Amino acid sequence: MKKFIFTCGDVNGIGPEILIKAINKIYHPTKSKIYLLCPSEIFGLTSKIIKPIFPFKVEKKFSDDKTDKVIIIDLAKGEQHLGEATKQSGQLSYKAIKISFDLAYKGKINAIITAPISKTALKFAGIKYPGHTEMYSGWCKVNNYMMMFLSTDFKCGLVTIHEPIKNLHKIITENKIRKSIDTIVNSLLNDFGIIKPSIAVLGLNPHAGENGNIGREEEKIIKPALEKSKYKDLCAGPFVPDAFFANKLYLKYDLVLGMYHDQLLIPFKLLNFNNGVNYTAGLPIVRTSPDHGTAFDIAGKGIADESSIIDAFFWADRISDARKK
Repeated sequence: MKKFIFTCGDVNGIGPEILIKAINKIYHPTKSKIYLLCPSEIFGLTSKIIKPIFPFKVEKKFSDDKTDKVIIIDLAKGEQHLGEATKQSGQLSYKAIKISFDLAYKGKINAIITAPISKTALKFAGIKYPGHTEMYSGWCKVNNYMMMFLSTDFKCGLVTIHEPIKNLHKIITENKIRKSIDTIVNSLLNDFGIIKPSIAVLGLNPHAGENGNIGREEEKIIKPALEKSKYKDLCAGPFVPDAFFANKLYLKYDLVLGMYHDQLLIPFKLLNFNNGVNYTAGLPIVRTSPDHGTAFDIAGKGIADESSIIDAFFWADRISDARKK
């Protein structure tokens, strides 16, 4: 039986709420074992808003328990200040992430599903990492990794992640693009079972540079990277980004490779806001998450949509199955 662990995310956001809602729907004692990393007090408070309909028990640490109940691993004492990023919420979210990594890396669980965290709360807590992706890749000691986004019709990956626009011209290099292509091809083969994947590569500048008249990155960096890639037969581009999405060309490719965060996240979230999934490709562990944030503005109101974290669970299940094969 496969084992999945969920992290609580920022406890002052919608994380605990969507977790209870999601586990209410996905709990199946004969198909998978579910663990939830969350302070027991906060799980109890959230249970007054969203009633768990699954059996559970609270433990102080992970154990290979044979019970069919969901195991709540009590992180530590925690207070809730709904709608606020606090030092404590940053510490708790970080602790949950680190424990989940240790368990996955040691092979004790099959996949991690992370609830949303607050970068502000992490900063208050003195955590230097900007997000989940950088934490897990750093602990795995992997340099070639990628933030991917998954939905039924549209998969995409980023050459750069959380970088200021003003720094992109320094970061996007021919070598970085080639390594990004290597990472996504290996992921499409091994994590998704796509035998001969097709990849669309977007340009960086307006009109994809228009033959060098609006920026030279396409001519000097992106095109040479595609030509020199060992997977050049699987790649096409660089495409003009706005025309690419306007003509729904993403439907013709297994994955779209974008140069920076908002270039892909705007169209992806427009198309998949309630069911998009974030996946960290290139790691020896499987980690997915919903493609939305902490939603502090609606925390504690019982109205958060759990669709994305449910999809994150099913993608994690699918990917861990593909890796076994």
